[in-house]
Amino acid sequence: MKIEIVNKSDFPLPNYKTKGSAGMDLYANIDNPISINPMERVLIPTGLYISIPNGYEAQIRARSGLALKHGISLVNGIGTIDSDYRGEIGVVLINFGKEAYTINKGDRIAQLVIVKYEKAEFVQVSTLDSTDRGDGGFGHTGY
Repeated sequence: MKIEIVNKSDFPLPNYKTKGSAGMDLYANIDNPISINPMERVLIPTGLYISIPNGYEAQIRARSGLALKHGISLVNGIGTIDSDYRGEIGVVLINFGKEAYTINKGDRIAQLVIVKYEKAEFVQVSTLDSTDRGDGGFGHTGY
């Protein structure tokens, strides 16, 4: 699949680093360092604009190394870029760590994953089919 991209940053296009990679690194396209204090949220620009085919989305995911080492994650867990969005890709980071963390120009801040999805149509009914689990919720299966 080919995705059209405009790159207004000084950094390479997103690319897969290994044969088995699902995600591609996104870089901080900033002029000055940005310090993120504990529990603070910031929007980091990437300088990238993409045109995703209909039926696909781009997901923005946290980088595991930043999360483990510094507590840096995404505010919304996984960010979704819809196929009809044409604005700049921004990454909303949060610092769950105990110390301030500084993002510098060119830092790898997140990963981009392209995902195919299905459109669903809801059909209103008065009851649902039964299952062994039923309405057992969080923690119900013992895990």
